[in-house]
Parts: sequence; C-alpha cells; structure tokens
Amino acid sequence: MATGFMAAWLRMFRLRHFTLAGLACLAAAASAQEVGLAGIMGSKALLMINGAPPRAVPVGTTVDGIKVLSIQGDQVVVEIGGRKRPLRVGQHAVGTIADDAGDKVVLTADGQGHFVTTGTVNGVSVRFLVDTGASMISLGASDARRMGLDFNRGEKGISQTANGQTMISIVKLDKVRVGGITLHQVDAAIHQNDLPVALLGMSFLNRMEMLRDGNTMTLKKRF
Repeated sequence: MATGFMAAWLRMFRLRHFTLAGLACLAAAASAQEVGLAGIMGSKALLMINGAPPRAVPVGTTVDGIKVLSIQGDQVVVEIGGRKRPLRVGQHAVGTIADDAGDKVVLTADGQGHFVTTGTVNGVSVRFLVDTGASMISLGASDARRMGLDFNRGEKGISQTANGQTMISIVKLDKVRVGGITLHQVDAAIHQNDLPVALLGMSFLNRMEMLRDGNTMTLKKRF
C-alpha cells in the first residue's frame, strides 16, 4: 500500500483519460548498465544506477540487474553483467545484462512498498514508479523535453485528477527499456507540468507477466 506523500500524489495523478472528442479506449535485447558507488551505510551500499540518485541496497540484494555481493571496509563488490566488480566511493563500473536476464526484470520494493526503478525512454534515462492504476506511461513536462518529445504533436486529451482536469498529450514512445525488457511503440501521456516521478502504467505492464513475492516483483515480457 502506498503511504504518505507518494500515496497522496498517486491519488492526484492516477490517470483517467478522456479525449476531447469523448472517452478514449486506451488501454530482449541485452542492455548496458552503469553503476557508481556513492557511499556505504553499514551493510548497505549507496548505488547510483544509470545516473539515478543513490539507492541503499543491502548485501545479497539485486536491483535493476545489479547485485551487491559483499561489503569489506571501504570496498563494495557488485555483480554486473555476470562479472564481479570491486568499487570504492566515487568509482563506476559498466557491464551488460546477462542473456538469461533478457525479457525480465526483478524489482525490490522501497521502505514504503513502492517499486521504483531506472529505465530509459528513447535512450534517455528516467526514474519509473510502477503503478497498475495508471492506464499508460505518464511523463512530466521536463522529462518529456529531455526525451525530445513534443507536447504539441500528440493527441490532446484531459486527465481527471483529484484537483480537477489537466491537459495531456497522448504519444507513442519508440522504445521503452526497463532492466532486460525492451518494448516498442508504447502509449504514453505527457503532462503540461512536471511530475515527481514518471509512472510505469498499464500500456507497459499489460504486456508483462507480473509476479509479486514479498518485497520483490518480477516482470517478464509476454509479447
């Protein structure tokens, strides 16, 4: 269950799309990964994955295809692309997701039970929050600009939020990657304003097998 600020934000921005003309019926290749070590907190490594903000990852845990194997003094050993790589604070490593990780990704819930992960849209890194209540991927204005998406070129629509209606633009994303999963031509909604985090909605998730096991979720590509 979502709690606190994120729960309130989800209630506000969870999409219920209407086109201006009426209700719309909306419904692997190996990937390079980069990891940097920002610090160490006890038995947790502060990892920066694909340029995202640091995340505290416990020993033995895998996040976005990168596993923390051990922490020894000021050194963290991670597994990336099937290889062990020692890191000290400020160091980075680049690897390729192993073939057996293709077409699936294992996500670990944060302290509030949210599944947040780093992915790419059209090759540009973005932080996604998994949200089965969102009908499609949802992007804020600044994220869309970074990806070269033009709000004015999409099909205009309205999203009904807790605070009223807001204008959106519905577009097709050429390529969306999360872990070892790559999808093409995925529906997305661009908001006129910035959002705290991009939503990984059902236009992506309805093409997955989703398995929840405690604080992990496995997404496996169906088609």
